[in-house]
Amino acid sequence: MSSGEAREPHEAGEPREAPASHRPHEPGEHPAQEAGAPGDPGTAAHGLAALGRPVVLGLHGVADKAAFMDRCVAALRLPSWFGRNWDALADSLTDLPGRTVLVVTGWQEYAEARPAEWRTAQEVFAASVDERPGRLFVLLSLGDVPVLLGGSDEGNPSDLG
Repeated sequence: MSSGEAREPHEAGEPREAPASHRPHEPGEHPAQEAGAPGDPGTAAHGLAALGRPVVLGLHGVADKAAFMDRCVAALRLPSWFGRNWDALADSLTDLPGRTVLVVTGWQEYAEARPAEWRTAQEVFAASVDERPGRLFVLLSLGDVPVLLGGSDEGNPSDLG
């Protein structure tokens, strides 16, 4: 309605339609844009939660494949019999329950220390995402991830079950 158009008066007892910003969201709508200002951690966490269950894979201090796999076991709550190799990781990522957002933090040090291993890790992430379109998302964080995501770099895994 333009500012020059006349409004019909509201009849008493007739329900008014709420503005879009005050109506409940329909399934499938993405409310993250309304949650707060851009850059607000609450907005970011809400947006990630809309994609799936966020899981933080903290790689701060990881300098080799063994430590990388140990962090994967902790963050993803993999069983003790997990093979700690790239094929086993790929299988585990494609077998995760539900929709999952894997947020990888502190990866830069590992990427610099072991560039070939990091390239392989990225290939495993990409192949796993391709096998689970819309159900697995892998995000590489360029900074620290807010606690709101439900994980930490101290090996406190997010609940996948």
